[in-house]
Amino acid sequence: MDVDQDGEVISPEASGQIILPSAALPGIVQVIPQESRPFFPGQAIPLIMSAEQWLPTLEEVRRRDQDVIGLIATKHDVDGVPGASDLYDMGCLCKIHRVHREGDQLQVLLEGLQRFQVRRWIKEDTPLTASVRHFPDPSQSQSAEETAYAVAIINTIKELIPLNPLYGEELKIFLARSNPNEPAVLADFAASLTTASKADLQEVLERVALQPRMELVVKLLRREVEIAAAQMEIRAHVEQEIQGHQREAVLRQQLKYIQEELGLSKDDKTAEIEAFEARIADLDLPDKVAKRLDEELNKLRILETGSAEYGVTRNYLEWLTCLPWGVVTEDTTDLTAATKVLDRHHEGLEDIKARIVEFLALGIMKGDAAGSIICFVGPPGVGKTSLGRSIAEALGRRFYRFSVGGMRDEAEIKGHRRTYIGAMPGKLIQALKDTEAANPVIMLDEIDKIGSSYQGDPASALLEVLDPEQNGAFHDHYLDVEFDLSKVLFICTANQLDTIPGALLDRMEVIHLSGYLDNEKLSIARKHLLPRQLQRAGLTKGDLKITPAAWRKVIEGYSREAGVRRLDKAIASLVRKSVVQLLADASPPITVTDDDVEEYLGKPLYEKEQLQRGVGVVTGLAWTALGGATLPVEATRVHERNPGLKLTGQLGDVMRESANIAYSYVAGHADELGAPEAYFDSANIHLHVPAGATPKDGPSAGITMACALVSLARGKAIRAGFAMTGELTLTGQVYPVGGIREKLLAAKRQKIKQIILPAANQADVEAVPEHIRKGLKIHFAETLNDVLARVF
Repeated sequence: MDVDQDGEVISPEASGQIILPSAALPGIVQVIPQESRPFFPGQAIPLIMSAEQWLPTLEEVRRRDQDVIGLIATKHDVDGVPGASDLYDMGCLCKIHRVHREGDQLQVLLEGLQRFQVRRWIKEDTPLTASVRHFPDPSQSQSAEETAYAVAIINTIKELIPLNPLYGEELKIFLARSNPNEPAVLADFAASLTTASKADLQEVLERVALQPRMELVVKLLRREVEIAAAQMEIRAHVEQEIQGHQREAVLRQQLKYIQEELGLSKDDKTAEIEAFEARIADLDLPDKVAKRLDEELNKLRILETGSAEYGVTRNYLEWLTCLPWGVVTEDTTDLTAATKVLDRHHEGLEDIKARIVEFLALGIMKGDAAGSIICFVGPPGVGKTSLGRSIAEALGRRFYRFSVGGMRDEAEIKGHRRTYIGAMPGKLIQALKDTEAANPVIMLDEIDKIGSSYQGDPASALLEVLDPEQNGAFHDHYLDVEFDLSKVLFICTANQLDTIPGALLDRMEVIHLSGYLDNEKLSIARKHLLPRQLQRAGLTKGDLKITPAAWRKVIEGYSREAGVRRLDKAIASLVRKSVVQLLADASPPITVTDDDVEEYLGKPLYEKEQLQRGVGVVTGLAWTALGGATLPVEATRVHERNPGLKLTGQLGDVMRESANIAYSYVAGHADELGAPEAYFDSANIHLHVPAGATPKDGPSAGITMACALVSLARGKAIRAGFAMTGELTLTGQVYPVGGIREKLLAAKRQKIKQIILPAANQADVEAVPEHIRKGLKIHFAETLNDVLARVF
């Protein structure tokens, strides 16, 4: 083999050697692209190609009286017919042994002869024609290193044979005939065996020098051995698992047959019936229920296991036998321990906790805490649900909660009849099954948001449940037998009472939760909310410090509602920001000051309210779903051309009526009220209730609007520090209103000391906790004249 000045192997023709006529290869050849894998010398390959695309190329070969053609791999996948630019420079020259056409397909049998390289393209489209340079391989090994590589290739191929069943007898025959002294043929054959990529195989084809080529082939073979070994391991693992499952199944079948022969085994139906009988024996069943279970068991014995009725009956028995018939938990009789549980979980709410302790004490005295239905009413976030959990813990009972908000189907309460597919008992029976006791504490959350539809009225279905005179024989449609719910302690929660049906409300003992003062919120945040958020974040108490001024700013600027949910969210945000700082290599503790609060939480949600004063301006008190609020009322005279009253501030119908009543009474009795008698005969008055974007309604602003009109007519502002609420009639009487507790709480938050209320609300004021009334001076009024005597 000859080598040129650049170290490249040159063909015999180029070197001037004498060659046989049969071994002479043309310098110009036609080329066919190979899209799958490169083709190597020494291989025979049948190609199937499109006759329309490549028949001209084969005809060109025959026209030139040649029997060879070039195969070159494409660099990438090509849509359509590849051109010269899509092909590598190095390919394999092949001898054409046979061409057979069948329809629009050509079957061509080729034999690889030797490598060639394209010098230049003579024709770059079909038929592709190139001037080439040939690279014949040596027939014998030229060095000991080449022989060693050849032996390594043979040994690696032998390793592959047992690992991959695809390498069959033909490969063994080839290895038996292989000669280490013919390394070129061996290297090319070994490369063609691998699953290497097109790029790797093309690199082998382009390695003209033999020893580098063999080094690359050995690497590809070693990688193939590793892949085959991994596949072998996976296959062995899967087969072992399959064989284990098959063996277990056969053994189970044999065991079942032996047990049947010895009379030791039972079929599935017999086993289920015996399981039901064992459950029934452990239950304290009423006579009617025991009779129904016997009937259903007898039915189950005669039914076929494949029938639909069998499944229905079996599910029914499953429900009946898993209910806690006669199973009750023992109540705690230690009232001191119960009080400690309430104090541990709840800050403030002293009147509420005292009322709960009274309820528990009554239950302890008579030996049963059930019999009355408690309904906690209050704004969101004041602890209604958690109070229910605390009562369950204080009694030592199991707790179950489900929400009836939005419930529209009475079957959710009383269950579906068994005639329906997928029928199930109601939520109450499911609660008894889950708690495994006949005397749990069941909480019906959001009872004021219960709905109704054509499917039924769940609120009416609850009448039986929440009536102590009726729930001792509660009838669930699915069970179709009576279950005693009289031992269950029911606790309901609601945000307001207006939407609860009267018949349902009559069955409940209502306990109002008005909300928290700022000092109570501070105590809750420090003792409960912050430790909980620190635990969730994986921090300790020493990792975060919040100054008293920062606490005050968070509560006043971000949590002015009655509950503590927004306060909890604000604390969670502070903890998250602190975690980020700690992970950024800040040293604990992170201290949050009042200057940091706005940076951490953004702009405050609530600006500090400035109580307005002036002629025609009076502060009222209002009730909202989130608690109480102050409500300023403003009145001004626009002109004297056209007398009348204009109302703004998104007032509802009832509130507009209150404004018209106040205007009519004040205008009709102006002289008695200390206003100029003819003032309203010519004045066009505009009465506004901020904020304009907030809808408002209700009768409780009647005296507030009347005072604003009198102040405007007199041209004199009312005394400072007053707020009021009450409904006004056309005769000047002050009627009672609701939400007294929330309104007093709102006044206390705004540091208003003087409150005017209807005289008929005196009993409501006495029911307000002492800590809320403390510091407030409450005046009671029967007529508007009583109100005016206080404020002017």
